[in-house]
Amino acid sequence: MKAIRVLAAFAVICAAAPAFAAGQDEDWSVFSHALTLVQQFVRIAASDDPGASAKAVDDLLAGRNGEANRAAAGLLEGMTAGMPAEQRDQVASIGRDLTGIMRKEARAPVAAGPERASSEVNRALQARKDLTAMGLRYYDDTQFRDAVKRGDKLAVDLFVAGEGIDPAVIARNLPAAR
Repeated sequence: MKAIRVLAAFAVICAAAPAFAAGQDEDWSVFSHALTLVQQFVRIAASDDPGASAKAVDDLLAGRNGEANRAAAGLLEGMTAGMPAEQRDQVASIGRDLTGIMRKEARAPVAAGPERASSEVNRALQARKDLTAMGLRYYDDTQFRDAVKRGDKLAVDLFVAGEGIDPAVIARNLPAAR
């Protein structure tokens, strides 16, 4: 949903730009187009079905949402009114590039490794806190082996979840704990 927030913020900022630049009365038609786009994003974000949300985002960013297309075209027309053709083309190009970036981001798998999901990090941190509360050091191989020897499944599971023990040590000792 990060992509939705970026596009929504961009739409609102672009909608306000003509009013600030021209110093004239507010252009309500441009504002209306921006509201239509924001409304589309909010509807998608409010969906309880993640699959439907993902499809709706993809449809919107791929240009398969007629209402959003009309609003985006009106917004672009309103915000570039009076601009020289070269700058108008640049603004349109930036919009296309942002849309492409957001489509890639929406389809990208969640990265493993250093960019893990925060829930995995939170799980590891909680396991470390629990081991510490039990008087154990989450990084201590000897304490891990002792927990395996005494059949302390809870401690063993926390050592594994805490990710402080060398995976090779866990692999050598874990079958004995199960």
